[in-house]
Amino acid sequence: MDTVLVTGATGTVGSRVVDRLTDRDVTVRAATRDPADEQFQGDVEPVAFDFEKPETWGAAFGGVDAMFLVRPPAIARVGDSMLPAIDAGARVGVERIVLLSVLGAEQNPLLPHRRIEKHLRDSDATWTFLRASFFMENLLAVHRREITEHGEIVVPAGDGETSFVAADDVAAMAVAALTESGHEYRAYDVTGPEAVTYYDVAHTLSDALDRSVTYEAPSLARFVRHSRRLGRDWSFLLVMAALYTTARLGLAGRVSDDVKRVLGRPTMSFREWAKRNVTAFDPSADEPENNSLNGSE
Repeated sequence: MDTVLVTGATGTVGSRVVDRLTDRDVTVRAATRDPADEQFQGDVEPVAFDFEKPETWGAAFGGVDAMFLVRPPAIARVGDSMLPAIDAGARVGVERIVLLSVLGAEQNPLLPHRRIEKHLRDSDATWTFLRASFFMENLLAVHRREITEHGEIVVPAGDGETSFVAADDVAAMAVAALTESGHEYRAYDVTGPEAVTYYDVAHTLSDALDRSVTYEAPSLARFVRHSRRLGRDWSFLLVMAALYTTARLGLAGRVSDDVKRVLGRPTMSFREWAKRNVTAFDPSADEPENNSLNGSE
């Protein structure tokens, strides 16, 4: 039985990958900084792991056949920790690596995912890239406060379209790539079924939540000021800016049928996702524990 290591195992996509893998004929190893604090459902082996602590790598990588690789949101300089960790895993037998990347990463040198992709291409590992569009869940994980408290979405995406994708669909693609053949050396564009602007997002949320949500296409300067007021650190802010610049430049609106071809079913629409998550936008609901963006935990 193969052993699959899931990094970012408590994150938006990673947690869903762990859950889905428990239904497959594999040993699931969930990598987290504090395994004693986490509760996983099913037969899951928690393991301490931190890209920035090489002393954790040996136990995490030992006996692993495949790895789901997720860039932590706090790591922008991937050459200092992530790339050496990838090499360390390869040296002890991690053969298959499925990377959670970002739609348009191959065209955007500002994104750290591009460097990770190049490193994997140049390595001996068997790789698969999941170039995911913006997660619908980003609106909860990152922007819930401004939506619930102020009724606005503050992102510097201009009027660019985004082919939002649900994290459940991304996780299903990851599990397929980790456990099935035919995905070796493939880069999949993982998108939703349509491309919409943030004006459309605001309108759809307004309908679903039955209250006003607006989007005014803020400048990058206003976005930076807003983010700093919310206490976001500079490394996270810079990655956010790079991702939303992808949308502003028209690189985030590509709609792909890769998910439908691999999974044999359509992906979730943003309108359906909004209807399913009305209660999560209730101001009295608990804040999501995870605070991440695409290609991160």
